[in-house]
Amino acid sequence: MAAGGGAEAGIRRAGAADLPALARMLTRAFDDDPVARFGCPRADLRPWMLERFHDARNRQMLRAGEVWMTPGGESAAVWAAPDRWRSSPRDDLAFSRAMLHPRLLRRAPLVGWGLLGVERRHPPQPPHWYLATLGTDPDAQGRGLGTAVLAPVLAECDRDGVGAYLESSKESNLAYCARFGFRITEELKLPRGPRVWLMWRDAR
Repeated sequence: MAAGGGAEAGIRRAGAADLPALARMLTRAFDDDPVARFGCPRADLRPWMLERFHDARNRQMLRAGEVWMTPGGESAAVWAAPDRWRSSPRDDLAFSRAMLHPRLLRRAPLVGWGLLGVERRHPPQPPHWYLATLGTDPDAQGRGLGTAVLAPVLAECDRDGVGAYLESSKESNLAYCARFGFRITEELKLPRGPRVWLMWRDAR
């Protein structure tokens, strides 16, 4: 997640044509993410897995919510609208394809069990926006782009009196999330994997 602010000009909703490029950007942004490394310890295979996962996730959220991006696609915030964050069997099948490489199949049950455990802790109520993904290309971090792509939905939350929820897999991002009003509600440990922090934001 990028730090900083003041870069809101030109932020727009993504469309279906933007999703392949955003999946490639998020693959670069999440290459060093602890959960990504848990899912695929092999650095040479990780981009293959991540691009397929982010493409599936982005397509799910484009149907279920909103994807906001910078004009050049250097940063994106991927949101599910209230009561639309649950994945469908179709979504789950698309996610599973990210683990179908022969060298990842043995790890797939452990990864799937861990991620299902995180999803089971997702609060069903009250209705809230779910920040599924926030990422900025490593070459563009530190320019306030993450702040800019977050702004539209956070403003909508505040206007409508609706909360927001996310899961952070990097301890170094917790202070960044706190700047926007997110607070830790729970800490989970994935099986034989890293910690994940669940965070909630009340409307301001």
